[in-house]
Amino acid sequence: MSVLVASDLDRTLIYSAAALGLDMPDAEAPRLLCVETYEGRPLSYMTETAAGLLAELVRTSVFVPTTTRTVEQYRRIRLPGPASRFAICANGGQLLVNGEPDADWNQRVRTALADACAPLEEVRAHLSATADPAWLLKERVAEELFAYLVVERELLPQEYVKELTQWAEPRGWTVSLQGRKIYAVPKPLTKSAAVAEIKNRTGADEVLAAGDSLLDTDLLLAADRAWRPGHGELADVGWTAPQVTVVEETGVAAGEAIVRALGERSSVTWARARSQVIRAVSRGRD
Repeated sequence: MSVLVASDLDRTLIYSAAALGLDMPDAEAPRLLCVETYEGRPLSYMTETAAGLLAELVRTSVFVPTTTRTVEQYRRIRLPGPASRFAICANGGQLLVNGEPDADWNQRVRTALADACAPLEEVRAHLSATADPAWLLKERVAEELFAYLVVERELLPQEYVKELTQWAEPRGWTVSLQGRKIYAVPKPLTKSAAVAEIKNRTGADEVLAAGDSLLDTDLLLAADRAWRPGHGELADVGWTAPQVTVVEETGVAAGEAIVRALGERSSVTWARARSQVIRAVSRGRD
């Protein structure tokens, strides 16, 4: 029995300096491992304990990094352990196999979006027309699939995201606020669809998942077991589901708690499968 573990990255497994949440005395803070650099500077971290746990999880499961990042942004990350055979980028729009995009999958996604949603250009135009330079830092398009704004969070009017959501909903788009970024993403562009594709390719028997944002809800709901941290967009609205466990920790400590839980569940499943094989072999000898 094989286990597929699909986990979001930013603010689920890895954390920027601003998101670490180190509210304990300095002498009690955990040792950190840098797992991403950008323009020569450290950018994202895990605790050293989480890094060790993740390295073991990568060796004993089909571990799939699952992110809204573009392929270029994902390639900056150096997770511990062996390189994953599969990775999901662009919120499911890009499926990497041995580090390279699967062109067939990407074309299937683009066809599905063209049939079901308002075009990207319409959404980009609306974002440009409604974003206020007083709080807008950058406008970006990811993989020609979705758009996002980088904003000064303290200056962002509370009603903007709500109004954008109401505008996007009938056009088949989802809006998500994560840190300093406001994402506008087509509804059919989902992490869970890409995970289902990998499950079919690998024949995995059980899917475990983790995530912290609105864009992760489909991933968490599609999993057999899932976890979310005590912080983030889903925590802010109190979202959960029967198969979802909420860890008490927040910040980088939540990342450690989540990878530990994923590893423990994966080990239990592996041990159960091994026991079943041993019993089957024993019966065959009788």
